[in-house]
Amino acid sequence: MTTDAPTAAFPTLEDWQHWTLVMGLAQQMLLESWADSWKAGTPAPGLKMPQAPDPMALMSAGADAWSKGLEAWGQMLGSMAEAGLAKDKRFAAPEWRDHPVYDTIRQSYLAISDQLMKSVDQADGLDEEARQRLRFVTKGVIDAMSPSNFALTNPEVLKATLESRGENLLNGLRHMLDDMKAGQLSQVPKGAYEVGRNLATTPGKVVHETPLYQLIHYAPTTKSVLETPLVVFPPWINRYYILDLTPEKSFVRWCVDNGISLFMVSWKSADETLRDITLDDYVLRGQVDAIDTVRDLLGVEAVHTIGYCVAGTTLAATLALLAARGEAAKVASATYFTAQVDFSEAGDLKLFLGDETMALLGQLSAETGLIDGRVMAATFNQLRGRDLVWNYVVNNYLLGKEPPPFDLLHWNGDVTNLPAGWHRDYLETLYKANKLVEAGGIVVDGTPIDLSRIETPLYIQAGREDHIAPPQSVWKIMDHVPGDKRFVLAGSGHIAGVVNPPSAGKYQHWINEGDPKTLEQFVEGATEVKGSWWPDWLAWLRRQAPAEVPATGARVPGKGKRKAIEDAPGRYVRTR
Repeated sequence: MTTDAPTAAFPTLEDWQHWTLVMGLAQQMLLESWADSWKAGTPAPGLKMPQAPDPMALMSAGADAWSKGLEAWGQMLGSMAEAGLAKDKRFAAPEWRDHPVYDTIRQSYLAISDQLMKSVDQADGLDEEARQRLRFVTKGVIDAMSPSNFALTNPEVLKATLESRGENLLNGLRHMLDDMKAGQLSQVPKGAYEVGRNLATTPGKVVHETPLYQLIHYAPTTKSVLETPLVVFPPWINRYYILDLTPEKSFVRWCVDNGISLFMVSWKSADETLRDITLDDYVLRGQVDAIDTVRDLLGVEAVHTIGYCVAGTTLAATLALLAARGEAAKVASATYFTAQVDFSEAGDLKLFLGDETMALLGQLSAETGLIDGRVMAATFNQLRGRDLVWNYVVNNYLLGKEPPPFDLLHWNGDVTNLPAGWHRDYLETLYKANKLVEAGGIVVDGTPIDLSRIETPLYIQAGREDHIAPPQSVWKIMDHVPGDKRFVLAGSGHIAGVVNPPSAGKYQHWINEGDPKTLEQFVEGATEVKGSWWPDWLAWLRRQAPAEVPATGARVPGKGKRKAIEDAPGRYVRTR
């Protein structure tokens, strides 16, 4: 009798010796990691020595779990129909379709996933907020339970294990232990990037420093520059160099090459000296201080400003404060990158504002008064768990590979610590209570904040696929701030929608020269323009203040009344 099914050769003595060695090395790595963590006085999560188990109980529990698991899979495989081919990179390997077992597993998983998501949408008795939260949690569970995430149900992992004779699993264990020691998942190879070497390399000088931030002045590359300089406020929850990545992607370099006198705020990662700072500090001793410093340095009446994400929210408070004090003329224009002032439709981050989450943040910061930046990074990664978590679990831990180099993901993992009190106040007052859009809802330095007093010209950019600051949320600035405003909808999301240089020729943006009253009206009457929105913004900026001056004297970093403290990118961006 013959069969087409392949037969496995019986393991030789050499095979048994090799796999025994692999298991021994894995055990040794685990024990060494456990011992090192205990020596340091901080046992790594998951490496604490458990109580001595009952072997029979373990065997019984394991057998029961396997039995139930196989029974469940049998029911699912027998009852689920063909789910259809899905364009899903998790199942890109040909075995997922060519091998009948893996094909059935894939089809069943996709069918079950689809049914679970439909059940959330069809569930009765839920308000929209509860449904949104359930939808997010369900999607997270579905992504976590993908058969691609487990060695025994991923054909690529099994193939790699056989071909490398287990080396992939040893390498993966080594990667996992290194990540546990560092406290965060690796998304780029160690040493691939370094700030000042191949990131944040645009020439400039730190010309002003406070306990809260450093101010970088970039060197001009044109003979003349716009007379009105530009001050950029990045989010304090991230490093500023998202706007100065590699030279090809750098918004900073592009601005300088287009004749803009550019200044960048580099926030200090919070330490215990900053644990008690508040909104007043970020507005007065941050944004207002930087604006006044640049005005004084260059001898100009006004500056242009940019506020990215949360710094844009704060910039709205700053503009309202200046307007209330009769000092609105200090700012010639304000540009918002994916920034929100009205949080009534703030997107998926609102799902992390429950009482349990707030209590956990309180526990994590009780001793230091700080939120470890790795907590924030993990939160943002969860918003795109399939791409930013499970993709790397499979690649790094199961396949044992190094992740590919990607400058944006290096920045994503270069975390900053936050003052816990201010962070909680931001979430409670703005995200949950939505106080910024109430006249007098918040007070800065004794002055009630009223956004309706802002008459500064605004350029408002939103990302069509932004899951952190959804376009419908960003649009709401249009409803609360009077005066001249230009809204532009960019392709892609919170980062790629902003960091999209014209030379890349990627994505598109939409403009509407009419007078739309809602985002829906804007989209309905919009014109699609291929490529980056940066040139549209530059043309708008030049219209606000077209005058130019020679790029000499104080326009050169360190040549004016404020001498250079150190070269860009400065110390603050390198501190954890």
